Amino acid sequence: MISTAVKDLAAEALFVSYLQPSQSPSRTAVEEAITTMILRYGSDGCAAGVAEEFGDHPEIAVQRMVWVHEELAEVPALRAPALH
Repeated sequence: MISTAVKDLAAEALFVSYLQPSQSPSRTAVEEAITTMILRYGSDGCAAGVAEEFGDHPEIAVQRMVWVHEELAEVPALRAPALH
């Protein structure tokens, strides 16, 4: 079972990613975007990006977060990125 913290981090990372719902991204694209954003911004940076969008554009941010959770429901097993 995957931890809530990892699920939350994946959601935040996908939220701040370049992917758009209109792209209908593949599972691989979603996983790559999550990993890229975590490596680029870290957990604090991803969370800050989400908070900023909810503060600046709450109506759009809610729609994006719904999409994020729909996408993550399609990923059977989220894995924490290997940071070596």
